[in-house]
Amino acid sequence: MSEKDGFEERLREARTRRGLDKPQATRGSPDSGPWGVGFRAGVEVVSALGVGVFLGIVLDRWLGTWPWLFLLFFVMGSAAGILNVYRLFSPRRGAGR
Repeated sequence: MSEKDGFEERLREARTRRGLDKPQATRGSPDSGPWGVGFRAGVEVVSALGVGVFLGIVLDRWLGTWPWLFLLFFVMGSAAGILNVYRLFSPRRGAGR
């Protein structure tokens, strides 16, 4: 290893420790930019709402309580979707140290 190679390696390590060089995002990572975060937030809301509606319809048909369980699970699915998006955008405790 030449002296120049050793210097380049030490420089790269020092820049990484100081946070000057951001690690490159891997292709296909869900948080690769604003579009990725927005898409993930949308999927979180729609999937939670879809599961709630599906469970509500199935349980209502099985128990004959139309539309009460559907409405209950619709509200619970909506709340779960909003909570998932809140968790996505809230800062994590202990991060940044």
